[in-house]
Amino acid sequence: MENPLSILYIGKAPQYFEQVDQKEKISFTIVENNLRAVNYLKSNNQPDAIICDYHLSGENGLFLFDWIRQRSAFNTTPFILLAREFSAEIFKLAFTKRVDDFYVTTAALPDGFISRVKFLCSFRKKVNSAVQVESTAVVYRMPLSKRIFDIVVASSVLLLVSPLLLLVMLAIRLESKGKVYYIPKRVGRKTFDFYKLRSMRTGSDALLKKLASEKNQYNDSSKQSGINSDSPCPRCSQLPAGQTCSPIMYIDTYQVCDYWYHVQKQESAKASAAFVKIVDDPRITRVGKFIRNTSIDELPQLINVLKGDMSIVGNRPLPVYEAELLTVDTLSKRFLAPAGITGLWQVELRGKGGDMSEAERKRLDNEYADHFEGDNFSFWYDIKLILRTIPALLQKGSV
Repeated sequence: MENPLSILYIGKAPQYFEQVDQKEKISFTIVENNLRAVNYLKSNNQPDAIICDYHLSGENGLFLFDWIRQRSAFNTTPFILLAREFSAEIFKLAFTKRVDDFYVTTAALPDGFISRVKFLCSFRKKVNSAVQVESTAVVYRMPLSKRIFDIVVASSVLLLVSPLLLLVMLAIRLESKGKVYYIPKRVGRKTFDFYKLRSMRTGSDALLKKLASEKNQYNDSSKQSGINSDSPCPRCSQLPAGQTCSPIMYIDTYQVCDYWYHVQKQESAKASAAFVKIVDDPRITRVGKFIRNTSIDELPQLINVLKGDMSIVGNRPLPVYEAELLTVDTLSKRFLAPAGITGLWQVELRGKGGDMSEAERKRLDNEYADHFEGDNFSFWYDIKLILRTIPALLQKGSV
């Protein structure tokens, strides 16, 4: 026999539920305030849904909402807020806190209310199950053979090339002022400090935004993208002056609500190139051009390998702004593989002298992720990619 739907109601209007069809298999528990509701829930009671008046003696109904959302035992329990009259402030607060549903009623519940409660119960259970499955699926372990190989190779190479690194660092310092190393943030399977020898003039990051729009080889010149500050949010336009549908974000010299920012951002991501590679980059020094062409600037990444941030072979770690675009892309599979100094994409790109489309790059990143996923990993496949990297190190173009 099917168990009845258990509903906890907090408020002083039990007449709301007198109209419920007797055929509905529902069990109601009614308490008058938040304190009694908390005591009831602390007694190992697990209602299927919670319906709560906003106007209560003492703390308002959202106090209980905050309390239950801090406890994982109630992750599958929908919370429905009732108000006696419409208030834009209460509605906005409930929307911001992500209350499951909000109703305005003075005497009776609207038609279909119980059906809505049942739907929310089912929906939250499905969402919670999906989150648990996803959390289990992302558990990552580096194959032992790959980790041992990384440590042996990285430590050996660092010892061999240390004299060369000292000479190159001296040349960098003599040509231009500033530190000889560069430590930006990069994203692989996690965000980490990425070690490189400096190949650009100090302060080059300030020029990247302008150069990316003018000289990025991955850009499609027919596509225009960006956040339009002159385009108003349609949701905010329907609210009273001074009110917004979601929190305000401040970007450069203008402000935009969180909802409208992310809508435009998604549209921008569809039109923009995810990767940035500057053609004939004027920021690169003469020493920088040499160490880039010979990949000497990447030798400090062996320290990243020893730390476990990277592997010898993997997908190239991305700057945060590039990785952010790919997290909403259907091809974000590339992050399932470890970040690497060299790999399938790098080998193919070097073989073409740096001439490769963004679509090709994404495809190759995902191809290596497929090889690395599950039981598909092959130590000898990595060795082959390393052997293909060696003859491609000396090249005419910068990759």
